[in-house]
Amino acid sequence: MSITVTKLAPEIGAEISGCTGRDLVNEAAAAGCKAALDQYGVLVYREVHIEDGDLVRFSRMLGEVVVPKVNDPGGHPEIARITLDPDKSVLAGYRQGNFLWHIDGATDALPQKATLLTAREVDPAGGDTEFANTYAAYDALSEQEKAEIADLQVIHSFATAQRIAYPDATDKQRAGWEQVPPRVHPLVWTRANGRKSLLAGATAGTVVDWPEDRGRALLDRLLEWSTSPRFTLRHRWRRGDLVIWDNTGMLHRALPFEPTSRRLMHRTTLVGQELVTAR
Repeated sequence: MSITVTKLAPEIGAEISGCTGRDLVNEAAAAGCKAALDQYGVLVYREVHIEDGDLVRFSRMLGEVVVPKVNDPGGHPEIARITLDPDKSVLAGYRQGNFLWHIDGATDALPQKATLLTAREVDPAGGDTEFANTYAAYDALSEQEKAEIADLQVIHSFATAQRIAYPDATDKQRAGWEQVPPRVHPLVWTRANGRKSLLAGATAGTVVDWPEDRGRALLDRLLEWSTSPRFTLRHRWRRGDLVIWDNTGMLHRALPFEPTSRRLMHRTTLVGQELVTAR
């Protein structure tokens, strides 16, 4: 097996070729994946057609795997089905939030470390996934801008994102969203190794102790900056693709597709390793 790594964009992403889904289930492949993920943020394995059992095994080689509290019956409990079709997933009614820039687990104390997503069915009319590197976006800020945001805290909530995704929601739906507790995080997430990223996205509602309009303007500006072409990558799915990304430093979103679309993804996620801190 001869593995080739091809960089996809100046600030984000690499394509890994020369392997199949079964080839990934070994310690050498897992170690190579971890190293490349730290370097590139997003890894694309084209048309490897990894089976569900191998997807779970490979995920476990990369870290502890999340078992969702709510998921679809049957199959592997670690695997979530990502679709807008309610016949394929009980959570289909919440998935339009995936059309917004976000990180998974932003309302948790410990957001997931990484996400693995493989395409079972694709939609030629839509459903590409975009990624944005918030490590690079932070690094490219001026020193003055970094100083201005260094100590800011932001309130993240599930309801904030859902209100954008479902503007015509019922009172019952809105009340359900509010049952998910909000979370206060530093705007700048500093890792133990000193690396920093911006914690932004659709869940970011208000800046603590700032007037709402001023905080909203800052958050919108930083999101626009982080998702500008310089820091982003667009993945056009083929059936059998596997994409892995560092969930803590990469925003992502699916480009819109119709609720009747056959698009179906299988996803596993890895338990977070670092609390969100400003250090």
